[in-house]
Amino acid sequence: MAGSREEAPDYGRGVVIMDDWPGYDLNLFTYPQHYYGDLDYVLIPHGIVVDRIERLAKDIMKDIGYCDIMVLCVLKGGYKFCADLVEHLKNISRNSDRFVSMKVDFIRLKSYRNDQSMGEMQIIGGDDLSTLAGKNVLIVEDVVGTGRTMKALLGSIEKYKPNRIKVASLLVKRTPRSDGFRPDYAGFEIPDLFVVGYALDYNEYFRDLNEYSGHLAFVIPVNFHHCPASTYV
Repeated sequence: MAGSREEAPDYGRGVVIMDDWPGYDLNLFTYPQHYYGDLDYVLIPHGIVVDRIERLAKDIMKDIGYCDIMVLCVLKGGYKFCADLVEHLKNISRNSDRFVSMKVDFIRLKSYRNDQSMGEMQIIGGDDLSTLAGKNVLIVEDVVGTGRTMKALLGSIEKYKPNRIKVASLLVKRTPRSDGFRPDYAGFEIPDLFVVGYALDYNEYFRDLNEYSGHLAFVIPVNFHHCPASTYV
């Protein structure tokens, strides 16, 4: 448990980062000069992210039981997490006595326009969801906040009667707006902060952190001078 040793970590919660976790000083890392003053501190260094994803892959493979998997990546923020997770899953398959077929498809979810709820979630892209019938589906998401959008997506997919559906999220936020939904596999449980890095953006800013900073996760201070943050769901 990052930031505290008072409790044993909860397997279902992932690595728990406490509210009082101070993070790491930015001066210990390299990041683009044009973001100086826009970032507060490093929340999760790249190496910890990589190690945690490798363990998630082992947990997923053990849980699903070396069955063929249809991976459904939620764009845009989930693409880096998904790519690394799938690569670890493939490595496990290569080193086992049974080949596991993995297909990857990409979707985008839209439930807000200009920070106002549209009342209904839209699924953009991806193949016909009816092809998921009878499949083992793994949804890969970057962040679960309130959980409303993910529950709506699950409801849409369940109509096509897949064999099973599992959800993996790199981050889960502790927020009073949560409806109680939790993914099956969580990388990190974090405070109610807006984080960037590792392909997570802030209104399309900070995507270039991947190139410069080794995919570190940063926290944006409240006085960030660019566009207002989109509502996360």
